Amino acid sequence: MAKPIAEGRHSVTPHLTVRGAARAIDFYRRAFGAEEVMRMPSRDGTKLMHAHLRIGDSAVFLNDEFPEMGGRSPEALGGTPTAIHLYVPDADAVFARALAAGAQVRMPLQDMFWGDRYGQVVDPFGHVWAIATHKEDLTPEEIGRRAAASIPR
Repeated sequence: MAKPIAEGRHSVTPHLTVRGAARAIDFYRRAFGAEEVMRMPSRDGTKLMHAHLRIGDSAVFLNDEFPEMGGRSPEALGGTPTAIHLYVPDADAVFARALAAGAQVRMPLQDMFWGDRYGQVVDPFGHVWAIATHKEDLTPEEIGRRAAASIPR
């Protein structure tokens, strides 16, 4: 009997629509160490209907945009309101690798009041990636005090 959540998957899995899925797979490999699990090309072989990647312990699904079926990329929409949060052992190394692979800085990498080293990049396909390494375990009160001290009034 099949498990309700497939082996190796989590309850939430990002599913990204991009313009140029095959190029995106190559970027995610170089930037984030993604491993390709599978890809399913369209009938005519010009696009990817579906791809399954693994980044760290998590799955990421990916497909080319198909506007005729409602699937539009951030490029088609003029941006994205969401970010994919990626925890890694060394945020500095991954941030630098993402930039070298072609990402752009959205928020510089820095130590944040909540205890993470954190920054954001925009990949060449318009998706925002928040890259973080957890450095400190803090209580909600400590985070509140640090936030109050760091946020200008």
